[in-house]
This record gives sequence, C-alpha cells and structure tokens, in this order.
Amino acid sequence: MQRVHAITTKSVPGILLMLLFASATQSGLASSLPATREWNFQVYLGDSAIGHHRFRLIEEDNQVTLVTEADFKVRLFFFTAYRYQHVNTEIWRGDCLHRIESHTDANGRILNVQGTQEPAGFRIRKPEMQEPVQGCIKSFAYWNPDILEEDVLLNPQTGELTDIDVQLQAEETLRVQGREVPARRYRLQTRDLALDVWYSSDSEWLALESTTKDGRTLRYELI
Repeated sequence: MQRVHAITTKSVPGILLMLLFASATQSGLASSLPATREWNFQVYLGDSAIGHHRFRLIEEDNQVTLVTEADFKVRLFFFTAYRYQHVNTEIWRGDCLHRIESHTDANGRILNVQGTQEPAGFRIRKPEMQEPVQGCIKSFAYWNPDILEEDVLLNPQTGELTDIDVQLQAEETLRVQGREVPARRYRLQTRDLALDVWYSSDSEWLALESTTKDGRTLRYELI
C-alpha cells in the first residue's frame, strides 16, 4: 500500500508527524446539550501491537473539545527500541480551530505546540511563525470526513501547515470489530508520506493504515 517513513529508532519521528494527531471539528451541531463520542484504536506494526491511540470528543452548542492521547512502544528483542507519548487538547468553534495545546515525547525529543485564534488570525506559538495565519484552520482530523475537502492542514505535533492531496481509492469491504462493513478508502498524500483512511457509508472513521519503508504495515484497528 502507501509509503511512509520506516519505524526504526531513527525514523519513527517522521511517520508520527502526521499519522497520530487528529483534531476535531463538526459543523451544524444541533443540540445544546453536551454529547460525548470516543474512538479507541489499537495500533499495530506488522503483527505486533505497539500501543493505543484514543480520542474523546465533547460537543456543546457551537464548541467542540477534543482530548487525544497516544502511547506507543516499539520493542526490539527484550528492550524498548522506541517510546512515543502524546497528549493533545483542541477547541473548535463552528468549523474552525480556536485553540490547541499539545505535548509530545518522541523517544526523548520534546515537542510542544500552542496556538490560539486571535482577531488578526490563528497564531501558532513558534519562533519561525511570527505572523498569524489567515482563514479557517483545520488539522489532521482523520475521524472527520470534512478534511477530505481541504488542501492544507495543521500538524498538531509540529505546528506546521502541510499541503495535502486527497483521492478516493476504492469502495470495499472492511472488517471492523468482528464484522464486515462497506467502506470507502481515501489516500492522503503529503510531500513526505501517504496513508489510507477508511470511512463507513455514514462517514464514520473506521481505520487507518500505512506501509513503512521497510515494508511493514502500520495500522489502526477500532476496539
């Protein structure tokens, strides 16, 4: 299938820049009462489970709050070759990102991202990004099919704005939580990587998969 950086001690950070951090946005929230949704994924590298990635979404009035947490361990024989931990909180108003705060420990490399919507635009707290970004900012919200209409998304781990190209690949059957369901598979392509994302007929996020440089499959399975 598609290519991404190999999961090795040196190259794990590359693939994790895009794959792991979804944002939340949903237009047309109908109810003023808080509603909670959750996605819990077991993450595999080849046949080995390496950790989990969980999303908890709270919708209230015209505001959406997403808390996401990931914890991966890549083992080599009897020791941990790579450890990855990430927590991220995002607040969306309407269909646009209003605030983000994330913290990542990528095998000892610490990354922090903060961003806030201001009157002049969305300001990302990075030394190389002094000017606010104009327009409605969205991030890699894999669970939300609205991102399939975008050509630029914010990477919540790095704070970088990334050009993407999205193409429908196939309509197929996918096994999810022990049953076969109809699904559409889309490919998201950036300059550095490609990955496949599956959605059900009613636009629910079902799975994510990519192939590393060394030929192993990285995949998310709903549990």
